[in-house]
Amino acid sequence: MKIATEKEDKGFLPDGRHLVEITAIEEGTSEHQNVPFFAARMESADGFVTQRFYNSPAGHPIILSLYAAVGIQPHDGKDLDTKELVGKHLSVEVSDHSYADPATGNERSVRQATGFRAA
Repeated sequence: MKIATEKEDKGFLPDGRHLVEITAIEEGTSEHQNVPFFAARMESADGFVTQRFYNSPAGHPIILSLYAAVGIQPHDGKDLDTKELVGKHLSVEVSDHSYADPATGNERSVRQATGFRAA
């Protein structure tokens, strides 16, 4: 079996606040509760972080804060389009987040972006 690999030029962004550009959006469904999400890849010259945004009542305020940080305001009756985020710039706080894996109960850590602000 041959396994194709791509060289990743950038590693994860270090802890702290960074000015980033959203370079890609991927859509999916959470592994444990089937909640739809989009994952935004955010990059700078120093590295990248990929952040999931869950389309749920609890996730909507976080999604709206991301859109506000990039200057997109929602309008009543009009859906937000995640494709509009690609190419937008913002400031994010990067850190590790630990949580208990729902399937195993084991502690896991993920690199995350929070504290969205206009660039």
